[in-house]
Amino acid sequence: MPCPGVALSENLLSLSRLSHPIGVFDSGLGGLTVLAALRARLPGEDFIYFADTHFLPYGEKPEAFIRARGERIAQALVARGAKAIVVACNTATAVAAEPIRAAVAVPVVALEPAVKPAAALTRSGVIGVLATTRTLESERYRRLVRTHAESVRVVSQPCPGLAEAIETDGPRSARVEALLDAYVQPLAAAGADVVVLGCTHYPWVRAGIAARLPAGVAIVDTGEAVARQVERRLQGESQLGGHGQLQLATSGNPLQVRETVARLWGAPLAVEAWSI
Repeated sequence: MPCPGVALSENLLSLSRLSHPIGVFDSGLGGLTVLAALRARLPGEDFIYFADTHFLPYGEKPEAFIRARGERIAQALVARGAKAIVVACNTATAVAAEPIRAAVAVPVVALEPAVKPAAALTRSGVIGVLATTRTLESERYRRLVRTHAESVRVVSQPCPGLAEAIETDGPRSARVEALLDAYVQPLAAAGADVVVLGCTHYPWVRAGIAARLPAGVAIVDTGEAVARQVERRLQGESQLGGHGQLQLATSGNPLQVRETVARLWGAPLAVEAWSI
């Protein structure tokens, strides 16, 4: 399933030749949905995408590990010339956004579940949030709900195993279908008329989520909002510009990651191995 709006022919360049790219990272390949939005809005920019698949998923990891890992990855991207960092992972944002910002001297744009726009959209007064366990347990998420959704009912649905299943088994696999049955049904039963995709992996199964909800339920995520924010930050610092190049790297097995990227992105891309 290709990323929407992304051409299948890629102009690839080695990391050594990328000058001042935007660094994007996630625990796995869910953040490709954010990368697609970034490239659609900023087609002239260079990007490095790092998939920390050796430690996928973050959603069940201790907070101390996620903080330390996020800092190290951001520092590694900056060491390779990144002029900005995009934390394309809701779990890493929820746990480690501020430590990551403190660890590097470049703009850091992080994403979080779209609770605020969902609360503004709802007519039934019920919104649903699909996210990892760690995201929903974080103080950052609780503060988001307190600040923007006190007047509505928020049904927070943890989805253990879903992100990993999407990557390892594929968005249309039997395992993913079973997990969607379990996780989406409570939101439909609660009467949610807006559902937030609180993990960057979940847009890959948007159609499956929609099929399990009543007609007319709105589904929202944050990729386009993140892309707009990155554009604003770089424009404000006069740092927009590049050559439209893209490079992928992983802490896991690059051959396996390349296969998964080809399935999700819709085209084969080169993947380098990094040790961080």
